[in-house]
Amino acid sequence: MTAASRRPLIGLTLDAEPAGGWSKLPWYALRQNYFSAVSEAGGLPVALPHEPELALHYAQTLDGLVVTGGAFDVDPALYGAGSTHATVTTKDRRTRFEWAITEAALARDLPVLGICGGQQLLNVVLGGTLIQHIPDAVPEALAHEQPNPRTEPGHEVEVLPESLLHRITGTTTLPVNSAHHQAVEQPAPGLLVSGRAPDGVVEAIEDPERRFLLGVQWHPEYAISPGDGLIFRSFVEAARERQMREEAR
Repeated sequence: MTAASRRPLIGLTLDAEPAGGWSKLPWYALRQNYFSAVSEAGGLPVALPHEPELALHYAQTLDGLVVTGGAFDVDPALYGAGSTHATVTTKDRRTRFEWAITEAALARDLPVLGICGGQQLLNVVLGGTLIQHIPDAVPEALAHEQPNPRTEPGHEVEVLPESLLHRITGTTTLPVNSAHHQAVEQPAPGLLVSGRAPDGVVEAIEDPERRFLLGVQWHPEYAISPGDGLIFRSFVEAARERQMREEAR
């Protein structure tokens, strides 16, 4: 099978829960719309279990990486915070794996898409910091943990003209859903803030020096607007282009 006919292999990080509740044993999970969004964009989605020691092996196999979101936070110690907010919860093994696979993917210049908590992790891996709890840090903040269903928009995002996000979506305003209580505080060195909410909260970051590194604070897998689908298509196309370059060597 040639590069032109082979779908690019896209890894998606999983969520995990301990034993109890739904299962008597620890379990992995991820919503189906993450996988369908990648598949519909032309990629071949694969799930990545939390095995930090295998991160390099995964990165050597993948054509692109999606770092997904979840109901947990990056440990504030990882970005030098002096204290931890009472609302913060962590999943340490998941974070260790996502950190390792992100570093390995960046080292190979794989296209990387960070979604919600995945954007936050990208920023921290590259040297940035996070707001630990938006309501305590942003005056007159929007309801970033929106009360309405995630299949509906919660607010709009102002897109920076001439940014990667702008080139992908073709618009300066995107309606998005919103399901987070943390956000980027200090962007990592070299990262561009390409989207903000009306209250100033960072909603998108990107690295202009890389072929494709984009983090979005919302969940484009819900396809709230045409721009969401374009994000996945552009990401998968970047993975396909890299795949073809590698196979042409």
